[in-house]
Amino acid sequence: MMDNTARLDHVVLWVRDPVASADFFEKAVGMEPVRLSEFSAGAAPFPSVRLNEETILDLMPLTMAERMKMLPGATESSGHPVNHVCLALPGDHFDALRARLEERAAPVSDISQDSFGARGKAKRSFYFRDPDGNVFEARHYD
Repeated sequence: MMDNTARLDHVVLWVRDPVASADFFEKAVGMEPVRLSEFSAGAAPFPSVRLNEETILDLMPLTMAERMKMLPGATESSGHPVNHVCLALPGDHFDALRARLEERAAPVSDISQDSFGARGKAKRSFYFRDPDGNVFEARHYD
């Protein structure tokens, strides 16, 4: 039986090189690539990476921005990054993520305490950028 409560299904990120982005999210962030081989073979328009069993990030090639015509004005807003996407992780995964990002010399912010979010105040949080300049926040509540 499927649980049909409201959840975040996916976020679309505009990227210059979807394969390189998938590699970053797999190796630095620890996400599993989805449809990467299909994308590489030309059978899928974009790959994704899996955050958890119910949420993915779509790695949309920036070259597709001009084709986004699903709503009036969609083309004009396509290709613009969101302010940031926040990933809530267990404390040990938070520490492991930061270590992997630092190993790859990815830009990271200082660690903050008690940032407000969907579950209240997070113990610690920090921001980082992916290779396309998209900003992410990582946090943990435990």
